[in-house]
Parts: sequence; C-alpha cells; structure tokens
Amino acid sequence: MLNAFQDGNRTQFTPYSPDALIAAAQRREAFDRDRHRVYSISFWMTGNELAAEDLMTDAFRSAFLNSASPSLEEVDQALVGALRATFDLPLFTLNCAASTKVRNVRRNTLRVELENAVLQLPPTEKLIFLMHDVERYEHGRIARLLGITERESHLGLHQARLRLREILPS
Repeated sequence: MLNAFQDGNRTQFTPYSPDALIAAAQRREAFDRDRHRVYSISFWMTGNELAAEDLMTDAFRSAFLNSASPSLEEVDQALVGALRATFDLPLFTLNCAASTKVRNVRRNTLRVELENAVLQLPPTEKLIFLMHDVERYEHGRIARLLGITERESHLGLHQARLRLREILPS
C-alpha cells in the first residue's frame, strides 16, 4: 500500500514499511473481531450511541497502545479501564432483599421494558449482568476483569437479576 499525494504536476509516493503494514492488518483484525462486543457493552452502559462510540474508541486506542494484536482479555481490560474513567464502578450498590413471593418471570416481557430496566441498574451490577447474561462471560473472567472474587461476581449478578424483577412490571 502506498500513500500518494500530488505535488504540482508530479506524484510522489511514500512507501509504508512492511512492519507498519503488518501492524495495521493486525489492528484491523483485532478491531473486527471485538468491535461488536465492545460497542454492545459500551452502549448498554451508557444508553447513548455517541457515548458508546467514544467509549469503544477509547478502549481500542488503549488496547492498541500495548499491542498491535491485543488478545480478547487485553481488549476487555481496556474496555473496563475506559468504563472506570467514565463511571464510578464501586464494588456493589444494590442490596436487594430476598424475594418474599414467587413471581412469574417466564411471562413475555416487551423488549423495550427490558431495555429500560437494564439501563436503570447501577453501573457495577449492570456490567456484571451484561458480561454474564448477554455476552456469556464466565464468572472467573468477570472477576479478573473487575478485580473482584468469583463469589462477588455471582452476588452482583444475583442482585442485578433481583433488581430487574423489581423494575419489570408484574
């Protein structure tokens, strides 16, 4: 790939080094592999498309500073770092009481109701819920990313689910 520009009547070419071309291809591959997941989590955390794009950009910029071909774990670490810069991610904020009655949670819930309920969750519990129930991360992976124990990951997910049941109409 050559970068050409016009200088009067002559065209001058600036060749890219092979290493730069390889690094660019590696970055493109990593971006294509992870962009949907990173954008999805960013969007659900912010509830805003432009803010999600900014978070995604920050996450990939940070990941590419460390490596031309970051692993899934490195991209996730960069995303969590970008989220920490945007949100206060305390250990946990929810402390829902145990359910006193059995609710019919298997009923059809409108997608818009579920989306609004997810957006109302506190940041840490929302992130755990999104990573586990939406993106299918294992609790061990969530724990490593957030710097918590697996038990705390389970607790955060449980609290998020309880809160969603409280928010969603019966």
